[in-house]
Amino acid sequence: MKKVYVSDYTLKQLASDRKNPLLFREKVAVADAVDGMGVDTVELAPVSNFKEDRIIYKTISNAVKNAAVAIPVGDSEESVSQAWECISSAKKPILQVVLPLSTVTMEYNYHLKAPKMMLLIEKLVKAAKEKCENVEFIALDATRAEEHVLTQALNLAVDCGATAVTVSDDSGNLFPVDFAAFVKKVKSNIKVPVYVKVSGLLYMETATAFESLVAGADGVKVVVEGHTQLKINKIAAVINAKGENYGICTSIDQTRIHSDVKSLINKVDSTDQEEPSIPEDSFDIYLDKESTLDMVTAASEKLGYALTEEDAGNVLRGLKRVCEKKSGIGSTEFEALIASYAMQAPSTYHLEYYTTTNSNLTSAMAHVVLTKDGDVKIMGMGVGDGPIDAAFGAIEQGIGYHYELDDFRIHTVSQGKESLGSALIKLRHNGKVYSGNGISTDIVGSCIRAYINALNKIVYDN
Repeated sequence: MKKVYVSDYTLKQLASDRKNPLLFREKVAVADAVDGMGVDTVELAPVSNFKEDRIIYKTISNAVKNAAVAIPVGDSEESVSQAWECISSAKKPILQVVLPLSTVTMEYNYHLKAPKMMLLIEKLVKAAKEKCENVEFIALDATRAEEHVLTQALNLAVDCGATAVTVSDDSGNLFPVDFAAFVKKVKSNIKVPVYVKVSGLLYMETATAFESLVAGADGVKVVVEGHTQLKINKIAAVINAKGENYGICTSIDQTRIHSDVKSLINKVDSTDQEEPSIPEDSFDIYLDKESTLDMVTAASEKLGYALTEEDAGNVLRGLKRVCEKKSGIGSTEFEALIASYAMQAPSTYHLEYYTTTNSNLTSAMAHVVLTKDGDVKIMGMGVGDGPIDAAFGAIEQGIGYHYELDDFRIHTVSQGKESLGSALIKLRHNGKVYSGNGISTDIVGSCIRAYINALNKIVYDN
C-alpha cells in the first residue's frame, strides 16, 4: 500500500479568509488539533510581522509533536532567513518556495517573464536549502503554465535542492480525469515526490484529488473547512472506503477528524465577528520556557518597554521560574514579570501611610505621606474622581511632578473576602515606559504601592 502524504494548510486559509486575525491561542489550537488528526505537515501562513510571528510560530513549532511544520519563504533572501528562524525548532521543518508559473500570474504578480522567474526560483530554492534540509517548491497556477516552462521550473527547483514539488490548480477549470492526466505527465518528469493542490470551483475537488492520487501523485493539500478547498474529512473518507482497491492509504485518524473538526471550526468561527480590528499594540504575546532573550526583548518592545540587557535577563529568569509550573504566559502576566523583575530600583520613595475619603456627595480626597531616602517626610493632598485618582494626585503634589499615566490595571490574585488585589501601573517619562506592581488586601493601597514602585524606577533611571 502506498501511503499518501497529507499536508494541511488550514492556518494559511484562515489567515486570508477571516475578517479578524486569529488570536495566538486559536492558532495554537488549530495546529494542535490538525497535528492530532494525523496529518503529515502543518502549514503556516507567510510571515507578515516578523517580531510577532517569530514568537507565535516558534511556539507552534514546539507544540506540534508529530507532523512537520512548513512555512513560505517569501521572495527575498532576508525573508528566507526570517522564515527559517520562525520554524527552526520544529521536529521536522520545511521551507516552501511559492511562485506562480503561468504567464499571466508571473507578469501580474511579479512583473517577470519566464527567464527572470527561473533566476528567482534558483535564488530562493538555493537560499532555502542552505537553511533547511527539506525544501518544497510550490508551483501556483501550474495547470495554466506553458508545458516547457512548468517542466523547466520544476526540474530547476529539484536540481537546486527541492525535496518535493506541488502543482496547484488555482484556475479550477480541469475535470478530474484531465487533472489526473496532467499530474501523470508531471510525475513522469520529476524525481522527487509530487503533491497536488486542487480547486473546488467546479465542486469536484474530492474526485479530482482522488483521481490524481490514482494517477501517481504522492500527496494532497487539505483544509479542515473551506468553500473551494479540498476538505480533510472528505478525502480521508474516500481513501478509507476505496483506497485499498487502488493500493493507497493515509495516516489520518478518522475518529479524530469527526470528533475534532466540528468543535474546532465552531470555536474558531465564533470569534470571526464584525468587530473593530484589534490595534497592533494589543496583540496577544505568548512566551514559554523555550523563549530566548531576543524573544523577551521583542515582546517587551511591543508592549512599550525599553529593557536593558540586564533587565531582559532578569525577566527571562523570572519567566523560566514561572514556566516550571505552567506551559507559558500571555501579555498580562508578562507585564507583571516586567514590573517584578526589571530594573529593581532602590526605594527612594517609601509609603508611610495614607487616608482616603469618598462619598456620592463630594469628590474623593486623599492624604498620602511618603519618606524620601529614609528620613525626609513628604506629604500631599489630592482630589479626584475616586480614591485612587485622588491618591495619585496626592503623590504628585508631594513630589512636585506629574507623570503621564500610560496604563493602569487591577485584578485579584487570590479568592475570598480577604483576597489580595494586584495593581499594575505604567508611567511614561521622556518617552520611556516604567512599570510598577503593588499587592495589598486594600486595592487602594496596592495602587499606591504600584505607583511608588514605578516612581522609584523613574528616579533611579534619571
